[in-house]
Amino acid sequence: MTSQQLKGVTLGHTMTLEEFVSVARDGTYVEFSDSYRQRVEHSRSLLNKRMEQGRVMYGVNTGFGALSTQVISTDQTKQLQRNILLSHAASVGEPLEEECVRAIMLMVLQNLGQGYSGVQLRTLEMYRELLNRGVTPFVPREGSVGYLNVEAHIALVLLGEGKACIEGEVMPSKDALAKAGLEPVELAAKEGLALINGTTSPTAIGALALYDMVKAAKSADIIAAMTLEVLRGTTRALDDRLMSVRPHEQQRNTASNIRRMLEDSMIARQSIDHRLQDALSIRAIPQLHGAAKKTLYDALSTFEIEMNACCDNPILWPDEDVGGAMSGSNCDSSFIGIELDSACIGVTSIAKMSERRNNRLINAHLSGYPPFLIQGSGLNSGLMIPQYSQAGLLNDMRMLSHPATVDSIPTCADQEDYVAMGYNSAKKAREVVKKLEYILAIELLSAYHAYPFIESSLTPGSASKAVLERIAPSVSRMTEDKYLYPDIEAIKDLIHSGDILAVVEETIGALH
Repeated sequence: MTSQQLKGVTLGHTMTLEEFVSVARDGTYVEFSDSYRQRVEHSRSLLNKRMEQGRVMYGVNTGFGALSTQVISTDQTKQLQRNILLSHAASVGEPLEEECVRAIMLMVLQNLGQGYSGVQLRTLEMYRELLNRGVTPFVPREGSVGYLNVEAHIALVLLGEGKACIEGEVMPSKDALAKAGLEPVELAAKEGLALINGTTSPTAIGALALYDMVKAAKSADIIAAMTLEVLRGTTRALDDRLMSVRPHEQQRNTASNIRRMLEDSMIARQSIDHRLQDALSIRAIPQLHGAAKKTLYDALSTFEIEMNACCDNPILWPDEDVGGAMSGSNCDSSFIGIELDSACIGVTSIAKMSERRNNRLINAHLSGYPPFLIQGSGLNSGLMIPQYSQAGLLNDMRMLSHPATVDSIPTCADQEDYVAMGYNSAKKAREVVKKLEYILAIELLSAYHAYPFIESSLTPGSASKAVLERIAPSVSRMTEDKYLYPDIEAIKDLIHSGDILAVVEETIGALH
């Protein structure tokens, strides 16, 4: 176990996106605070008391959805929990990635740990143990409208049903639990519904996508600055006086990021009057990147609320006198879905500008450099074809940017006659940001190969130099055609991991 894992993330306080990702992606250890435990135990004790009083409560001692008028006897409530998990585990297709499943389990803990769900602490302890011991439920990814399906596959593992992965091997859940030193549990009233309800899967998967989008957007500023530098663009278009008369915060911050990148660049200093005006893909970086980043930061604000909220239905108000089960629709995923649909549009806009900048780098008529950034073109194709890859990726991104949340297909015999579709927004957001990272990687690959064509007396800025030095061990300079796939993957990994962002921030300070 790493030092980061030993430090752990303690649930029961406001969780940040960084903490969330560290658990889902990096395996950081999960703990419960005393307040977390107390809230959960208090909520369960009140539920037991109300059941003893004979109250009829939706989802506790009734059927679900259109079957909510069917009252379930006390001796059938345990069977009801098992039945709901077996019947609802109906998503299909290829499995979700491990980090997505871990993220959903963490969101379930966050959701039910608010103290409004009436679950047993031991049930949540099982989810915590699955995370900490590396047991990942097998969860087919297709066929959810926002909740229920994928969560049911996860919850089945508690019963020893379904499949799970441990140490890289998929096996029956009973065997995976045994290998981790755990045993199946029996669920009590309300728990089956609580474990599968809410916005846990859209929020979890979307949080991972949003984290990567924010990081990629900052990396896009870096890569755009390097392209501007190597294409001899003018920094006059980044002047803060120009930004101040249209005071969008993220536009101004983006211009500041690029100015700081190029502040000590001899290339940029010498090029300030090289052209009266650059093409829009160079001149309008602050405007487009800024607009996209505003959308991402708006989404981040929404996610930080949702990640620390209760999205269960019903909720159990924790008051001895006036408390009870209140059925509403906090499980609706519109907040998450609409933000992610907007985020997809924003980062696709970043990608469309990146592809155009890359075109300017490889087009000899626009760059002034050899065709496709290689000597001996004709015999050599150089960086011709990666731009084709950008075109194909960008076409995919444009299709994926169609909003999922504008659609609605009724379910549950019209009891759910409107459906938010936030899960699909989250699922496609993951794909969109992966494609953005590749598009940015290809632009950076071209910029990397363009710098050697600048006269040696003109040195790049220190931030650009730091990026070039970080790439160099993985990507050799191209003097003749070579196998480009490994180079693109290597640079994409540096963007995804945050290494490109880190080396720049170590040089010039944090980017906005």
